Amino acid sequence: MSGNIFIERVKETPIEKQRIEIVERKGLGHPDYIADSIAEEFSHSLSEYYIQHFGSILHHNVDKLEVIGGETVPEFGGGKIIKPITILFSGRATSSYDEKTIPVQEIAIASAKTWIKNNLRFLNPDSLRYLFETNRGSENLSDAFARKEARISSNDTSFGVGYYPFSRTENLVLETERLLNSKEFKKEFPYTGEDVKVMAVRKKDNIDLTVAMAFVDKNIDSASDYFKKKGEILQFTNKKLQELSDGKKIKLNINGMDRRNRGKSGAYLTVTGLSAESGDDGAVGRGNRVNGLITPNRVMTLEAAAGKNPVNHVGKIYSLFAFKLSKKVFEQFGMENRIKIVGRIGNGLDNPIALSLQTGEKVSTEHKKKMSAFINDELSKIQDITEEILDGSLKIC
Repeated sequence: MSGNIFIERVKETPIEKQRIEIVERKGLGHPDYIADSIAEEFSHSLSEYYIQHFGSILHHNVDKLEVIGGETVPEFGGGKIIKPITILFSGRATSSYDEKTIPVQEIAIASAKTWIKNNLRFLNPDSLRYLFETNRGSENLSDAFARKEARISSNDTSFGVGYYPFSRTENLVLETERLLNSKEFKKEFPYTGEDVKVMAVRKKDNIDLTVAMAFVDKNIDSASDYFKKKGEILQFTNKKLQELSDGKKIKLNINGMDRRNRGKSGAYLTVTGLSAESGDDGAVGRGNRVNGLITPNRVMTLEAAAGKNPVNHVGKIYSLFAFKLSKKVFEQFGMENRIKIVGRIGNGLDNPIALSLQTGEKVSTEHKKKMSAFINDELSKIQDITEEILDGSLKIC
């Protein structure tokens, strides 16, 4: 049982009563989202291979992955790709075990192609370049996987943070991106790509919602056709937003750089529906936090969770655990809260240096005892997160 649990009341303005709130989400086809997703797919595939061939997951952290933008010439009616998008694999992975060679490069490339095929409609995975620079990990970190200890130890010194519940603006941003990348929306508006970014700025009860959404050039005949179709999307989206707005006034702007009478230069036109096709690069850790959002009004961490191993990487596991625990505390005790949890390399994952639970409500001594017992029980089951990551029930971005 961990004695390093601290529950305290913190007096501050609740998120819903703050005058300004900023929330961002980088959507499915954003270069940073692509980088996170491919890195995580790579980690999943490696983990499955390790389990299948050796009975357990071996050391790997393949989070150092980049999406290097290509070059295209979009045209009304269809443009062309001049230079392909490149996926650069870096990081570390066990490439041999028990004198058996592990096809890490093949797993990496297959993982990328699988994710692209399943998520990006206008990008041919075979048209990309793949650069492989993933090397072996350190002997010390690799040995941690061979120790077979009952308590899994942290392989780094890092921290995770979480909070619950989400604000109305946070939920709005999540739902907006999911709407614009839903199968129903793409069926209704097939000329839109997956590269969608949503930024909300709430000013008291008014929300400015800015959306960047790539259009696919082969489905757009002219500038006038572009603005006509954009107008249809604005009308449709505004109607849907009113259903999600919870009474707040929403001002929607889509593709703010657009200008009439500028031809193709005045429209967000792409060949593949992605900004990465023409010089917009992506990297693991620059996108959404593990709750799917970027929230400067809240506690945040710079921890890049995608691609890190799901067994003992404390930054990844604590980031996911903190949000999961915060939600459970809210459901169990009815308290809005935020959690910060710090782990030290070599310590058991269930024994953090400190776990801080902060709430705006007064908490009695008896209540603190109950909450501490609840948290300790959750910490005792922290290793369950590995399976939840692998089966997809815990998402990274």
